[in-house]
Amino acid sequence: MTSDEEKILKVVKEVVIKFIETGRISPSGFSKYFKEIYQSIKDTVKEGREKQPKQD
Repeated sequence: MTSDEEKILKVVKEVVIKFIETGRISPSGFSKYFKEIYQSIKDTVKEGREKQPKQD
């Protein structure tokens, strides 16, 4: 697992926990929403990396 993947997992976990705490999603929906949020954040990180100028 890469450093980016670990960071993404930590962020997703925090987001899902916050959604559960605020009642946005139920704990029973954790699996479904975790996957969706993970993919969304992963795609965002990937897009951000592609847009960064190359450093020499």
